[in-house]
Amino acid sequence: MVLENLSNSLKETLKKVARAIFVDSKLIDELIKDIQRALLQADVNVQLVFDLSKRIKERALDEKTPSVISKKEHLINIVYEELVKFLGENKTEININKKPTKIMLIGLLGNGKSSTAGKLAKYFKNRGKKVCLIQLDVYRPSSLEQLQVLGESIGVDVFGDEGEKNALKIYKKFQKNFYKYDLVIVDTAGRHALDKELINEIEELNRYIKPDERILVIGADIGQGSKEQAEQFHKSCNITGIIVTKIDGTAKGGGALTGAAVSNAPIKFLSVGEKIDDLEEFNPKGFVGRLLGMGDLESLLEKAKLAIDEEKTKKLSKNLMEGRFDLIDLYEQMNSMRKIGPLSKILDMIPGVGGLGIPKEFLDNQEGKLDKWKILMNSMNKEELENPDIIDTSRAERIAKGSGCKPEEVRELLKQYKQSKKVIKLMKGTSDPAKLMKKFKGKLPKGFKI
Repeated sequence: MVLENLSNSLKETLKKVARAIFVDSKLIDELIKDIQRALLQADVNVQLVFDLSKRIKERALDEKTPSVISKKEHLINIVYEELVKFLGENKTEININKKPTKIMLIGLLGNGKSSTAGKLAKYFKNRGKKVCLIQLDVYRPSSLEQLQVLGESIGVDVFGDEGEKNALKIYKKFQKNFYKYDLVIVDTAGRHALDKELINEIEELNRYIKPDERILVIGADIGQGSKEQAEQFHKSCNITGIIVTKIDGTAKGGGALTGAAVSNAPIKFLSVGEKIDDLEEFNPKGFVGRLLGMGDLESLLEKAKLAIDEEKTKKLSKNLMEGRFDLIDLYEQMNSMRKIGPLSKILDMIPGVGGLGIPKEFLDNQEGKLDKWKILMNSMNKEELENPDIIDTSRAERIAKGSGCKPEEVRELLKQYKQSKKVIKLMKGTSDPAKLMKKFKGKLPKGFKI
């Protein structure tokens, strides 16, 4: 989960509001203290925390509750709206509207600029853009090799010169090649700390390259030092956006959020994992929704659109509407789900589900079952996949032996398939959500796992 400790603290705070009998000044004071404590423990800048909590308190005490919602719902909505404003309010996209569009990545050493460059390249390549990368880090050993490996893995050209120690000369050397690309991503050097040499180099590159986007890459583990970093980089090259990395780890994360607030530069992406596809556009409303357990349906749909094969989806939809469902359909569903991401991340994005507090151990167990079931299906022949009802004891033993699993695991898969098939039959010929809910009422198979 994104910023798990902060999220858990804020969810507990809102549960107090939901359980309260009355909304009075005492409850509001407790809410403010809890929010301040949660944000300060997450390394958000002290002054920013007090400014934010002051706005929440003023609105909670002064605003009249709309007639269509309760006072508790209004109070929770105020917290949501002010956190969204704190994080930039609206989603800000990187527009590739000229050729070539140039993005320059800047930041300190160890914040993940090179891996972020690769993720950005994959992100825009997936959206039909012709992308190249150029490595201008002349200090870190193997920096060019790292970028070349990333570029090769996603089919993107990489430029650089390991023998040249002047970053600007490297850029000038390859500049004539850039006009055939839609997007040029420039990876620059970092240091362990801000110093005059680093700032001078960034300013020189910025003046010559004239990048369309100047993106500060900042780690979620940076802490209170983020304020100074963001202010200095903004002063040197007027940063236009921020990418927060390491958001999936144990880092508190508030420092990176502080960097965005003090520079007035919007967070544009979150790096949410180590894989090349683990990059999400930052949507303040969806992000706060996940923090508070309200979900982020927009991001989930965006991920699903990229992960799901259109032709296979049409076939599956046709089967569902006709009430047909076999193990091949179940296999395709599982493959699509795994492309979207881990089960815990998917559930966090579904409105209402992220706040249920489903134990991580349970989700990890379900993930393990999905992996096991895929192995089992790979040991089945086409006839068994298309007609699982023919799988008897001898076939189950053969499948288990061929996959290195146990016969009872084959039976568990078949049980899940039969339960899913019963649900599919209930859905036959019905696409209206209200009608579906009426059909499901009291008819879902006992123990069915959604």
